[in-house]
Amino acid sequence: MPLKTLRLLCCPLLTLFFIASNCLRGTSARPVYSGVTAHEWGTFTSVAGPDGQAVEWSPLAGSTDLPGFVEQFQKGGYKLGLRGTVRMETPVLYFYAPAEQTVSVQVSFSKGVITEWYPHASRVEPHTSLHDGSLYYANQPDGSIAWDSVTLSPSLAEDFPHEARSDRYYAARATTSTPLRVQTPTGEQHEKFLFYRGVSVFPVPISAAVTSAGQVRAQNRGNFTFPSVILFERRGEKVGYRIAGVLQTEASLDPPELTATVDSLARDLEGILVAQGLYQNEAQAMVETWRDSWFEEGSRLLYIVPPELVNVVLPLSIKPAPMQTTRVFVGRLELVTPATASAVERAFAEHDRATLAKYARFLEPILKTMIESTLDSDKAKEFHDDLNAYYTSQFR
Repeated sequence: MPLKTLRLLCCPLLTLFFIASNCLRGTSARPVYSGVTAHEWGTFTSVAGPDGQAVEWSPLAGSTDLPGFVEQFQKGGYKLGLRGTVRMETPVLYFYAPAEQTVSVQVSFSKGVITEWYPHASRVEPHTSLHDGSLYYANQPDGSIAWDSVTLSPSLAEDFPHEARSDRYYAARATTSTPLRVQTPTGEQHEKFLFYRGVSVFPVPISAAVTSAGQVRAQNRGNFTFPSVILFERRGEKVGYRIAGVLQTEASLDPPELTATVDSLARDLEGILVAQGLYQNEAQAMVETWRDSWFEEGSRLLYIVPPELVNVVLPLSIKPAPMQTTRVFVGRLELVTPATASAVERAFAEHDRATLAKYARFLEPILKTMIESTLDSDKAKEFHDDLNAYYTSQFR
């Protein structure tokens, strides 16, 4: 019998210490789990250029759609100064806890920056000011946000901040998630979720190009499988959509007939979101939050972002680790179809502000795509003039 074993058998106290220390070494690297469930949803918005790939644009142009209590990086002073390929919109992180518990949360954003959030965060990095092409610099660090102490309180009264004006932000509260509180230098803040937004230049691994025959060719440009793809179009009060299902390599989609309704698409989309793991009321809250945006004028490809891609682009850490975490993101790739180009050209010629407002923040990439796509030099000059007029209006 080995001497070490003999000594252990002769000394029970030493034996217990030996066993305990080995157990601790074996478990020290394992995460500590809680009885909490975490569910998150959000969107990635991009604009497709002539070749179908996501192009650079100014995601923060235009007025904010957030209530005044939401905090902003650089106090929203970007205008046309911060450019990117992806606008990460309204990720909301829900928690479901059987009893009061405190967790810490950190999210990183690959090749991006966090621009808005609520409640007050412990840290938002980087600290340096951003402008123009900052996100394209090789030495630009990834953005991140952290809440060091979030108390989940099932018994907390739902006394959340609210402003008089209607705002899509509030629709996200229509769930059964556990209320939470965060201590700040000016007192406690209460909410139903953690909220944040951002801008990034990470490569969008899906493209959608309009062919000469009028079809939309969607291509998977990454190593992920897209669970569901939807082609949507709206012209005035007429809407249509085509659900393509799973996208593994590529698919050619015919333009949808404009005979559907927004309500029917909302129901279908809710079903898709539930199939991806959201609770029914979470799916309803997500669709209600983005109903006026996803289903607005124009054409776009809506797709379920592969969960593996979400975890690569947006690493999430919650401690203690929830017993279950579900993350469901919808991608939106705005398309410049002939119908969209014609509508924008006509609206500029007729000074039709109402129509231009329908395309709002997408006007810059739409006009740039029109410039690149035309072979008529006179038309190109006209579109350049329209683009300059758009820039002037943004700086007023």
